[in-house]
Formats: sequence, C-alpha cells, structure tokens
Amino acid sequence: MVLHRPHLTCAGIAFALYLHHLVSAIEVPLDLPQPPTITKQSVKDYIVDPRDNIFIECEAKGNPVPTFSWTRNGKFFNVAKDPKVSMRRRSGTLVIDFHSGGRPEDYEGEYQCFARNDYGTALSSKIHLQVSKSPLWPKEKVDVIEVDEGAPLSLQCNPPPGLPSPVIFWMSSSMEPIHQDKRVSQGQNGDLYFSNVMLQDAQTDYSCNARFHFTHTIQQKNPYTLKVKTKKPHNETSLRNHTDMYSARGVTETTPSFMYPYGTSSSQMVLRGVDLLLECIASGVPAPDIMWYKKGGELPAGKTKLENFNKALRISNVSEEDSGEYFCLASNKMGSIRHTISVRVKAAPYWLDEPQNLILAPGEDGRLVCRANGNPKPAIQWLVNGEPIEASPPNPSREVAGDTIVFRDTQIGSSAVYQCNASNEHGYLLANAFVSVLDVPPRILAPRNQLIKVIQYNRTRLDCPFFGSPIPTLRWFKNGQGNTLDGGNYKAHENGSLEMNMARKEDQGIYTCVATNILGKAEAQVRLEVKDPTRIVRGPEDQVVKRGSMPRLHCRVKHDPTLKLTVTWLKDDAPLYIGNRMKKEDDGLTIYGVAEKDQGDYTCVASTELDKDSAKAYLTVLERPDRPRDLELTDLAERSVRLTWIPGDDNNSPITDYIVQFEEDRFQPGTWHNHSRYPGSVNSAVLSLSPYVNYQFRVIAVNDVGSSLPSVPSERYQTNGARPEINPTGVQGAGTQKNNMEITWTPLNATQAYGPNLRYIVRWRRRDPRGSWYNETVKTPRHVVWNTPIYVPYEIKVQAENDFGRAPEPDTVIGYSGEDYPKAAPTDVRIRVLNSTAIALTWTRVHLDTIQGQLKEYRAYFWRDSSLLKNLWVSKKRQYVSFPGDRNRGIVSRLFPYSNYKLEMVVTNGRGDGPRSEIKEFPTPEGVPSSPRYLRIRQPNLESINLEWDHPEHPNGVLTGYNLRYQAFNGSKTGRTLVENFSPNQTRFTLQRTDPISRYRFFLRARTQVGDGETIVEESPALLNEATPTPAYTKNHVDIATQGWFIGLMCAIALLVLILLIVCFIKRSRGGKYPVRDNKDEHLNPEDKNVEDGSFDYSDEDNKPLPNSQTSLDGTIKQQESDDSLVDYGEGGEGQFNEDGSFIGQYTVKKDKEETEGNESSEATSPVNAIYSLA
Repeated sequence: MVLHRPHLTCAGIAFALYLHHLVSAIEVPLDLPQPPTITKQSVKDYIVDPRDNIFIECEAKGNPVPTFSWTRNGKFFNVAKDPKVSMRRRSGTLVIDFHSGGRPEDYEGEYQCFARNDYGTALSSKIHLQVSKSPLWPKEKVDVIEVDEGAPLSLQCNPPPGLPSPVIFWMSSSMEPIHQDKRVSQGQNGDLYFSNVMLQDAQTDYSCNARFHFTHTIQQKNPYTLKVKTKKPHNETSLRNHTDMYSARGVTETTPSFMYPYGTSSSQMVLRGVDLLLECIASGVPAPDIMWYKKGGELPAGKTKLENFNKALRISNVSEEDSGEYFCLASNKMGSIRHTISVRVKAAPYWLDEPQNLILAPGEDGRLVCRANGNPKPAIQWLVNGEPIEASPPNPSREVAGDTIVFRDTQIGSSAVYQCNASNEHGYLLANAFVSVLDVPPRILAPRNQLIKVIQYNRTRLDCPFFGSPIPTLRWFKNGQGNTLDGGNYKAHENGSLEMNMARKEDQGIYTCVATNILGKAEAQVRLEVKDPTRIVRGPEDQVVKRGSMPRLHCRVKHDPTLKLTVTWLKDDAPLYIGNRMKKEDDGLTIYGVAEKDQGDYTCVASTELDKDSAKAYLTVLERPDRPRDLELTDLAERSVRLTWIPGDDNNSPITDYIVQFEEDRFQPGTWHNHSRYPGSVNSAVLSLSPYVNYQFRVIAVNDVGSSLPSVPSERYQTNGARPEINPTGVQGAGTQKNNMEITWTPLNATQAYGPNLRYIVRWRRRDPRGSWYNETVKTPRHVVWNTPIYVPYEIKVQAENDFGRAPEPDTVIGYSGEDYPKAAPTDVRIRVLNSTAIALTWTRVHLDTIQGQLKEYRAYFWRDSSLLKNLWVSKKRQYVSFPGDRNRGIVSRLFPYSNYKLEMVVTNGRGDGPRSEIKEFPTPEGVPSSPRYLRIRQPNLESINLEWDHPEHPNGVLTGYNLRYQAFNGSKTGRTLVENFSPNQTRFTLQRTDPISRYRFFLRARTQVGDGETIVEESPALLNEATPTPAYTKNHVDIATQGWFIGLMCAIALLVLILLIVCFIKRSRGGKYPVRDNKDEHLNPEDKNVEDGSFDYSDEDNKPLPNSQTSLDGTIKQQESDDSLVDYGEGGEGQFNEDGSFIGQYTVKKDKEETEGNESSEATSPVNAIYSLA
C-alpha cells in the first residue's frame, strides 16, 4: 500500500509565516531619520551559568545610529569603571568577563538598557539577572524506617533550593531506578509515596536524587532503609497461588485516605497561559484508583492530560474559563473518598492593543493606543524617551487620555519614543512606539521587476513594500489594465501585499503596484508565473521480500517541466545513503541483495524550488530465523526426555518447523543426526531415546526463507544399556572367487547397538535340512567362507549381540557361493538375413549344469571382415549384442550393407564368458547410399550456375548414378521441378539460367540398384551477394590503391615475376626441358567461360578433359561409357574405413601407369603458374 504524506509547497509555508506581517506597521527605511527601536534583548528573568561569561543583550536600530547606556537596580551603571564589563561595538550588549577572576554573584540585579539618538530614547524591559545555584545537600543521618506491612508511607526528599529548581528522581544506592506504579509513585514535591507498604519493598533502599540544569550534576541524598514488620513469613508460592495477595499476607484491607493534599478540600491559584497541575495521592489497601471530575461541567476538552498513574491532572494553557472546583475520587473495594480543589485563575498583564510606531506628515493627526488586560486589572503608565510623561516638557499638540495619546497638527521636530507600561501584582508589560514626523514622497522598497513563481491552486502573495509620508495609498493593476485589484480572488493589504486565495493559470501575468500621496507616486512591477504541482503518480508500495532478493521501490513523478526536479530517498525519516548495493533511477530505487538492515520505512521525496510531494512504503525483509536458545532437558526417563527451548526471532517470516538433532560420543562423535521434526508452534517435545547412548541435542528453526543456525547444544544425557532389539539388515551372501562366499550386512548404528561391545554372530550351512550349521562371531560387517563348492545355495543368519544379551532370532537368508566360467558354448547357431543391416539368430541353449553360476545372457560377437566393394579397407573391430536370460533367438542390427561379416556366440554368467561357438560367416546385401558428402554452388555470372558434389560417404553398394532435381523460386513463388540424371562418375554440372533474377533450390541424391539414397538440399546464393561484378564502396571505405603498403607489395611482386622470367629464359637458352603449351603463341580465347567470370585454368593442355569425358576427383580421365566395376571406385587398400565402417577420405579412380608417367612432365608455362609451382 502506498502511503502519501500531505502535499507541501514552499510558498505555502512561507505564506503562513508571513501572515502576521500583513497587519503590522509600515517600517521606516533606515536611510530616513527615525528614533531608536529595540530589536533584541535578553529575557526578563535571566538565569546564567556561573562557569561562563555573562552576556546581557540589547540591540537597537535608528538613524542616527543609537548610543546605549544601562541602569542597574534603578541607578546608572558606569560600564567604563568596571574592567570586567564591556559593551559590544555598535551594540548595547553587555559582556561581563570572568576569565581573569571574579564572582558572578556580584553582578546579580535588575538591568535596563537605554538606546538614544537625536529623535528619542527607547527602553528595554527590566532584566532580572540571577546566577544559577546548585547547593550541596546538607549532611544528615537517616535512620532505618520501621513500618507495618500494609501501612502508608511517604519518604521526604526536601532537595536544596536550586536555581532553577532541580529535577527530582528516586533510585537505589546501586543506581537502579525505583519501580513506580499506582501503589508507589513520586509526587510533584519530590517525595516518594507508598499507598501501602509490602514486604518486598524492603528488598532495596531508596535515595532521592537531584539533577541541576546548568551544572549537569546529580546530588544524591543518603538512602532510606525500610524494615517491614509482617505477620506472616514470605512465601512466594503461596502468594502466586492465592487469589488475594493481601489476605494471604494477613494484611487488613482499608478504605482510601489522602496523603496529599490533606483533608477534604484545598485551593490553588494559577496564572493565565501556564499549565495547571492538580495532584491527589491516596493511601489504602488495596491501592486505590484515582478519577478526576469538574464540578458543574466536563473537564476542559483538548487541554487535559492524566499523569503519574492518574494521580495528577494537567491542564495546559490555562484561561479564565478553567476556573472552578475540581475534585478527585480515590476508591478501592473497601470504599471511596473525594477531595475538592478550588482553582482560581489570575493573569499577569497581556496585550489587547500594543502601541505601534506612528509616522505622520506635518500637520497630520494621529494616536497611540495602549490597551492591556489582566487579573487584577493592570495600571497603564506612559513615558516619553524613558521619562514619565508627566515630567516631560509640555507639548500642545499632544493629549494623554488614559490608555490613549492623541496628536493634533504635528510638526517636524515632534519626533519621540513613547513607552507604555502595563503592570499588576503578577507582572508587567513594556512597549516602545515612536512618533516620527516626516515629509517623504512615495518610494517602493522592493527590488524592481520581481519574478514570483507559485504552484497552481495555491495561495500566494505579491509583495510591494512601500513608504512615504503622508502614508501613500497603494493600488494593484494587472497587465496594465485600469481596474484596481481588490476583492474576489484578490485581497490588498495595508502593507502593500496583494494576496491571492487560489493561483490559477489565467492569473499569470505582470502586476503593477502604484503608491501615491500628495508628494508624488512610485510604482513597481511583479511578474507571476503559475506552475504545475509536483505529484508522485506511482509511489513505492509495501513489500515483503526474502533476504538476498532485489526489490524495486517505484517513484514516478509528474512535475512542471520548467522547474528542476530533485528526487531524494529517506529511510526511517533520515536521508538514505545510496551505497554500492543500491541504484537510484529516475523512476525508482533498486536494492541489490537486500539484507535485514534494509528493512524499514522508505520515503520518496520529489521536490522543486516551489513544492514537494512524498510517498512512503514499508519494506519487510524476510530472514532465516534466529537460532533457538536456552535448551533444557526435563522429565528424564529411561527411554524418553522432554526437550524445551526458547524460540529465536522469526525475522518477519513465521517459523514453520523445528528440527531436533542429536550427537553421541561413542560411535560417531562430532556427527549430528536428525532425530525428529516438530511444528513451529511448539517449543517443547518429548524425545524417544535408545539405550546406551550419551545424547546431546540441538534445535534448528525453519521458516520459508531457510534454516537457522543450530542452537547451542544441550547438556548430555546418558541412557542405560540393554540387549539389541533388532538384527542387521541387508544380509546377503555372494562369492568373490569360485571357492568362497562373502557374507555382508548393514551394521547397527549408534542408536541400535543398545550396549557396549557390539558384535555379530554369523551362521551358515548348505541349503539342506540335514546340514550342520557353522558359526563365527565378528565385529565387522563382513565374513568370508572359504573352500565352498561352485555356486551352491547356503542358508545364512546374522544375529546382533552386546554385553547385555542377544537380539531376537534372525531371519534366514539364501546366499550362493562363487561362480566359475561356463563350460559349454551354444550350438547349432543359424543366421537368417533380414535386410541389408540386420540378421536373425537362433541357437541351441547350453545345459544348466554347464553354466557353473547364474545365467546372465547369451552374447553374439561379430565383426566386419571385408566389404563387397573390392579394395575397400574396413575396420575389424569386434562388437557384441547381448540377449539377457535363458533364450535361444535374437536379432543383430545396425550392420553395414554390402559387407562380409563373421559371428560367434558365448554364454555368460557372473564370472564371465564361456567358450566360443563355431564362427559363422554371412554377407549383407546392398542398401541405399547415404547423401553426397557436399554440394557446392557457384554463380560465375548471371547466365549460369556451376554445381559440384562429392560421392556418398557410405555407398552401401555399387553406385548406379545420381539424380538431381531443381526448381527456381522467387520469394514464395516456385517454378516447376526439373530433373537431371548423371552417371556414377559425374560430379559436376553447369545449369544455364533462364531467369537471371530467381534463385534455385537443388535436391541431389545417389542411387544403387536397391534405390535412391538420402538427399542433400542446397540453394543458390542471393544475386545481391554473388552477381555484382564490381565491389561497392561507401564513404567509409579507403581506396586501397592509394595505400603505401599496397603499392610496395605490388612493386615487390612485379620484381619477383621479372626475376623468374629471367631464370626461365636462361634455362631455355641452355637447352633444358620445360613444358610449354602446344600452341604457345596462341592467345587466350575471349569466349572462354573462364575468361568471362574472371577465373583462369592454371593446368596445362595435357590435363584438360576430352570431349564427352568426365573428370574424377583426382583429375584423371575416364570414358563416360566405362563400366561400373568396384575397381572404378577405389585404389586397393588406400581407401580406409573408420571403426564403425564409415569411409575415410573419398572415392578415387585408379590411375594408369601411362597417365602417371605423362603427368610427370606437365608444368604450367604461365608466369603466374610459375609462382604457384614455386610456392
């Protein structure tokens, strides 16, 4: 779930802070003459730290700059006479320096600051300076306090009178806090009250502590020690099981009575504006409950708070309406009492109308008003320039009428500072207000051409501070229009600000403020831009993820594009550090490999200079649970024990299971085994135990994330021994040699041994009821019986035994002694050929007595002796086919066609193969060939396509030819299929294209007399890649012919050709033989197709094929009508087969001796061929 905070705008916050200025007086620019104004002063009751220097603040402004003086205790304070006292420059702040010594107490008193210039004197409030005090607690001897159980008790604190008052709290002498509840609590006066004393209250002592504010010291009173006299001894069990604690202790139950305040009624006076604290503390058995009421009405709503276990009622910011009678009701099951508190609210003076600075033009009238209220009603006193107005020189233009001073027809030179003092017995108020008589034309105090940006639909203001005397009138206009803006969405304030309740897009524009008085006018412009709000359209959502996963927190923001957006993330309301495991993106935050420390609240904050929006979500990280702890063994029994544990933290994923493991220290010390598994809702289980095991347990907690670390192991628990209850399992007997039998079994584990000295009694005999039993006692799980007959059955028993006795009688198991090789071979082996790759076998089975073991299978060994294709080498690797069980027929498949095979058979038991049968020979008939090895397609030009292929890898018979099918296609359109048949020697074909645009698809397969073989399919390449006669260059290609390295290479080749030509010329001139063309002067035929496609035939004329002849793979010539004998497909033993019978290499045509001799002198005469021959 996405949690959105309220949308905040910076302008809105600033607007709220500015509201109180809208009704304040207009400020006089400091460049104009004006009387002093106090701008900063210390508080009236000023308590200072004696360890620091003293600073008494007083700052003021005015023109001319004011000078300052001080009085102390009503008398002039000569700062220059005291070397410890100085005054800050251009300020009236006093600095009293104690670095060189002195007592701060000597400077306590009442200080007042005076700020003067040519136009008057302003006064600060009277500042009562006091030095903080933290006196020591007086030494006193505190006796042991004896008190009856159930009686009330109050321990008095009486802290020393500090300044300010210290904070009181109670602790034991060992600095342990005293536990407080409705029976025991501390009062507002610092005393500790016991509604009734219990025996356990004597288990500690009680010391009152006072912490002083400035020195940060704590003083401790000597502790009280209680001695509680009781009627019955303390018995924890009886108290826990008894329904009434007090009656069990023999304490008499009593009705409540008040310990504070005393009696049934009291009164309390409080000043307006402070907090009222009413308190009622009552005694009684049981401890009473306190309830609060107001007579004649309800407790003040929204202002009351119950404290100190309902014993105190706090009413905040008291007003006159809170006067009246309050009562507290203390009750328990024995009865109730009440105490009435009469509350009277008095008030120090507070302002109704505080006098404000008055700016008048010559001849104008005005007034200063000073109205205050309080209880009792405060007296009003006027002063002028710090002197009582009665003692000031008479001023005919001024008239004092109680709380008002009226000025008529004022003139320049009448400026002064007036003070109003409102006081009663509870305090006083002092306000300065000057009267300044000026003659000033209007002026705008704000910068020119301001730009104000605001978020749409927010409240905003346009400021136009101004000044003039007489006070100018100010009007606002928009976009130069003549209508004054005031009313509706606009509100003009006296200080020059124009307020808009809701800024809309249509409110954008230029606003002009015009200030006018009789001396002139002034104006300024403010441009307003209304921006779209910043909104998070998709915020983060609450997620529950596993540790190590990669959660993503979304934060997609929509904002005004003209404002700079800043997106920040907070975790638990503090700035989030984006480390290596986190990636902050424009629309979210990704956490890689989330860990437990990443859990918490994530807040996305999208902000601009004007506003911000935020969205919060909680990320919960699921971890493996913490390990269980505090394992305890109880209910110890012979074969069981109860294990109890305290679960660890589930880390936000509920625990589903507990795995209990055990370890024993005899058979496998240090190895832990699973014992049992229990649901996650339990933390205690009864465990079944085995005898003679020294157990130690541990527990593992499991949740959906994984398993916890194992707990700390429990203490060990040793069970007593017993005889074994089970025998070994997995007993079997089998021979490892022909004259033995090995008996093996699965041994008992540590929890099955049940006692010390575990051993096994092994018994065996021939499977004959009359046979005798043999036995042997061993400790290892293996025993070998020697000198046994070949493969005979035995009865076997294995029984467990320890020092406490034997296990029950074991079951009998049948085993066999060792096997020997079979003595006979299968006979009458017959072969029937099924097809070119498979045969059917039949044979006569051997007699069971000759097998000398357990019959496993009949096995046919076969190998390829030769191929029916002459001079073809084949692999004679032996292979076999198994026929499991006692059978007399089977099929051998995956043979090579057109081959001679040999085969022999054996029978096999657990020891191995028996003797071999008579070798049988058989041939396999012809089959269909495999696909040609390859089919290569080349397009030398747009008119023809050249095809070349190789013979099949597996001819599987005598090839009779090739079949080629092909069809043109263009996209999804295909032409008709054409067929070409070729002789077995032909491996090339040239297709004359009828369509220069279409591509061709070719299907080629070889055939034997049996039929057509597998097909190879290829397609001609696309024309764009193959038929373009010249390369296409782009602007990124470099002309290779202009490269220096290429030019150098061509020159080197030309030089090498020239040298070779010279060598050939010298050799010829010496009469040596060298091959030439028959017509050496004949030029190349321009119609030669090799010329057309840019290729050259570098072989000489003697090796060119004759008309109507085909060239084999090695370049020799065969007549087209030559026969199809096997000699035509191989050269004796040079052709090779792989072990699986496949050909290695390719078919070649046997060369005639004459052709070989003729080829010895064939050399190329071309210079280029000479280069290739040398290479």
